[in-house]
Amino acid sequence: MAMASFSNISTHLFTHHTHTQTKFYHYSHSSLPSYIITARHEVFTLFSSKLNHSSASAPIFMPNHLIHSPVSTSFSAGNGGGFPGSGGGGGGGDDGGGGEEEERDRNREEAMLVLAEVGRSMESFPVDLAVAVKAGRVPGSIVRRFFELEESVVFRWLLKFGGFKERLLADDLFLTKLVMECVVVIFTKAAAELKKRKENFSKEMDFVVANVVTGIVTGFVLVWFPAPTVSLKPPPAISAGIIAKFFYGCPENAFQVALAGTSYTLLQRIGAIVRNGAKLFVVGTGASLVGIGITNALINAQKAVNKAFTVENLPVISTSVAYGIYMVVVSNLRYQVLAGIIEQRILEPLLRQNKLILTGAYFIVRTANTYWGSLLWVDFARWVGVQKIKA
Repeated sequence: MAMASFSNISTHLFTHHTHTQTKFYHYSHSSLPSYIITARHEVFTLFSSKLNHSSASAPIFMPNHLIHSPVSTSFSAGNGGGFPGSGGGGGGGDDGGGGEEEERDRNREEAMLVLAEVGRSMESFPVDLAVAVKAGRVPGSIVRRFFELEESVVFRWLLKFGGFKERLLADDLFLTKLVMECVVVIFTKAAAELKKRKENFSKEMDFVVANVVTGIVTGFVLVWFPAPTVSLKPPPAISAGIIAKFFYGCPENAFQVALAGTSYTLLQRIGAIVRNGAKLFVVGTGASLVGIGITNALINAQKAVNKAFTVENLPVISTSVAYGIYMVVVSNLRYQVLAGIIEQRILEPLLRQNKLILTGAYFIVRTANTYWGSLLWVDFARWVGVQKIKA
């Protein structure tokens, strides 16, 4: 009897609350701009379905956090749609489970509120981003960043390209890092070559040119591959193989901070190292083939002009394969640690309020990392025997 009475009370509270929400929604409907009406309708529909699902699965007890949900509170209190402690983008964690689904619900609510705030509709998004927002994989902070990036002509153009879009949404300084790395690699490679080769620098200029040309190409991909991303890829087809399905769930960076509503297992993080290593081996070997090919062409041209020029051509295959292995073993981990730990987990949280200082910090650590990598390559090449010291 007591159970039945409690059930009647909870049902009455739920009916009254839903009636109040509906009444408030219709009351304010005519006084709001159309884009806010649309966004509020989507949030209200999501909120109502959430309540109906909860009442169907637990008719005797209605949890208090659903009766006083953040969506209801934000609309009723008129606080501009803000969520206490919201900000997305930061720390989804790796625990998964039911908490992940709650985070995805919260992501959808945040996204709708940002849309209402800026006066945009879901149709203004690229298709892949709209799908991710509806799936709850993108928090409100990422939606806001998309609109901020669109204000720049350069970024608006880059957002049309898949690879750039995922990386810029995760890190608005990604383009700065990319340009920075390609410029820095020229000077740091040359300085490292001079330090290691010393008096043999001019005699081994062919090695130096090959290493610098190769470094420019690989510098680009070493920033590109391990950069944190916002996953907008559609799920793999049902017919896809086990390996393809496994790598779909892996992050681009083994140490990447998971967005709210997303989680990575330890095995998936290890998969990021393996996948990037395979890519870097192919790119590193190919870039080395190009660099050495250019160097050998220059050597042969000098030999044709100056018969006294006796510099030997560089070994193409062995050096290129050695460089590919170096990229997998040394560069792969070094750049994943740089992007995922030093930058995303240490520098960005500390200096996010001042982009100028943060950019300067990125420049310092990337310059040091590239210089160190150049030194390591000379030692590695000599150790495996593809670049011997010349007398």
